[in-house]
Amino acid sequence: MTSTASVVQHPALGDIERVYELQQRNRAAVAATTAAERIEKLRRFERLMLARRDEIRAAMWEDYRKPAAEVDLSEIYPVVSEARHAVRHLRSWMKPKRVPTRLALLGSRSSIVHEPKGVVLILAPWNFPFNLTLGPLVSAIAAGNCAMLKPSEMTPASTACMRRLIGELFEENEVAIIEGDAPVAEALLRKKFDHIFFTGSPAVGKIVMKAAAEHLTSVTLELGGKSPVIIDSTANVGEAARKIAWGKFFNSGQVCIAPDYALVHESVREEFMGKLRTAAEALGEESRGVIVNDRHAARVKRLIDQAVGEGAQVALGGATDGRKIDATILTDVPPDSAVMQEEIFGPILPVLTYRSLDEAFEIIDAKEHPLVLYIFSRDRKVARRILRGTRAGGTVINHTLIHFYELDLPFGGVGYSGVGKSHGFAGFEAFSNPRGVLDQRLPFSAIELLFPPYKGKLKEFLIDFTVRWL
Repeated sequence: MTSTASVVQHPALGDIERVYELQQRNRAAVAATTAAERIEKLRRFERLMLARRDEIRAAMWEDYRKPAAEVDLSEIYPVVSEARHAVRHLRSWMKPKRVPTRLALLGSRSSIVHEPKGVVLILAPWNFPFNLTLGPLVSAIAAGNCAMLKPSEMTPASTACMRRLIGELFEENEVAIIEGDAPVAEALLRKKFDHIFFTGSPAVGKIVMKAAAEHLTSVTLELGGKSPVIIDSTANVGEAARKIAWGKFFNSGQVCIAPDYALVHESVREEFMGKLRTAAEALGEESRGVIVNDRHAARVKRLIDQAVGEGAQVALGGATDGRKIDATILTDVPPDSAVMQEEIFGPILPVLTYRSLDEAFEIIDAKEHPLVLYIFSRDRKVARRILRGTRAGGTVINHTLIHFYELDLPFGGVGYSGVGKSHGFAGFEAFSNPRGVLDQRLPFSAIELLFPPYKGKLKEFLIDFTVRWL
């Protein structure tokens, strides 16, 4: 293994071309690896992540003062958990899956074989750089691919740390990190990859999908949008307030699955507001985190200022100090305010009131399908009605965020909030081609009874029987 040769620093187009060609030449060898070989790679990956835990924490602190506990929970644990899950299940995932044989095809056996896609591109965001770069990489490795990774330029310390980690584990003809900003991403997108995995905004997702269409490349787009949380009249209001405050203000709200706005039933509004303020304040310094850079901090501040200028009331917080922004709760927010139209991606929670579920549905349906819809209710019938009456990439009942950790659930959006799914087997499948294989075991198949010529009563009977009953 090599420590520096696996990394391309400040790549020009020629560097991208060189690494791309190396991986194209090596793709067949990587694709031919056995389950045992891939499992060993994943185990080494897990061991190195744990061994470099302090280094990862330091990098995230340097990038935007992320507390060590949050690094453990949101950066390291999701990646090592994904690796452990793949190690436990990879042999089963790679094993051909038998499918039933139809009577008309008697004498044959059918199965599905998951084969690697080849050379894949992973474009990652800044809000969880290790999690959202290396988590998809685990799935790509499990599926037997070569991978080129392009982390965000907004978290340079984290990217440098990942560069060292990847350099210890892989040759650049298998996995390589490509550093740079938008022009580098554009140059990568001009290459013909076998799959592109992108996590980011819907606006950039459209650019990625358009570039992929030029080569008919498949994509997984983990996007975002405005994820609502509904608190109905039967909810345990204290529990709801505590979990919503945690989910909203975790990582200073810079979470694609964070509750983006709350819809609370009018009968519990006052109680909920009081307990939400208490829960947010109880988070302490964790609720006053740091936004990733000055530009994003200015954007979040603008959302607060515009909403207040249009009549919104600040129920908590609202203060800003450079990149530090208080946990902020807004009420009486105009529906056409920017904070109700854009994905917030910051520590702001607008709270709206509804009288009936139909009214709540109208508010949700006026926007694109969300990545997640959260429900707080002790009435299972209400929860089922909300599930039937809405569309979302995923749904969590009586909690927030934690579905991300459930690796047996496919994770992803729908429409504007995403294309394709990831995590666990869904991630393995995203980086695989499910190849259908039919093996004619006997020299004769029942369907051959239907071969031409078609004349004769017997042939007509057999065709009619097949169409009607088989």
